[in-house]
Amino acid sequence: MIESAIAWLLQLIAAPEVGLTSVFLISFISATLLPLGSEPAVFAVIKANPALFWAAIGVATLGNTLGGIVDYWLGYRAKQAFAKERDTRWFRWLARYGAKTMLLAWLPLVGDPLCTLAGWLKLPFWPSVAYMAVGKCARYLTMTTLLLYVPDGVWHRIGQMLA
Repeated sequence: MIESAIAWLLQLIAAPEVGLTSVFLISFISATLLPLGSEPAVFAVIKANPALFWAAIGVATLGNTLGGIVDYWLGYRAKQAFAKERDTRWFRWLARYGAKTMLLAWLPLVGDPLCTLAGWLKLPFWPSVAYMAVGKCARYLTMTTLLLYVPDGVWHRIGQMLA
């Protein structure tokens, strides 16, 4: 049952007419604590339609930032779950540097938990969101720009190897 639901969702997201919707959903989901990368979706939409470069970057940034806000909210509400971890260096580091640490929200494996810890520490919400958005936008711009410089022949070879 769950496998067919996941297959249906992945097929829907892959539909070309919902490209930006897919980018939003994937970037939102990947910003939560689920292990999913959104950069391939952003790159695929931009590669298929270069005119959507800024729209895809903006939608991905918005989705990923909203996902980070969900993480922040979860952390804000989950004090008891993290109470024993309060004396770790991560908490001290976040408390010391405050909302600016959200610039690192783009980091794989570490970024999303940082958003959660920021909420738990009740770092200022809007500055945290602003720094989070800047960091996530910088990631999408950097990754997508770098991927666009890879020659098409390389992508075709990778596709043939995966097929």
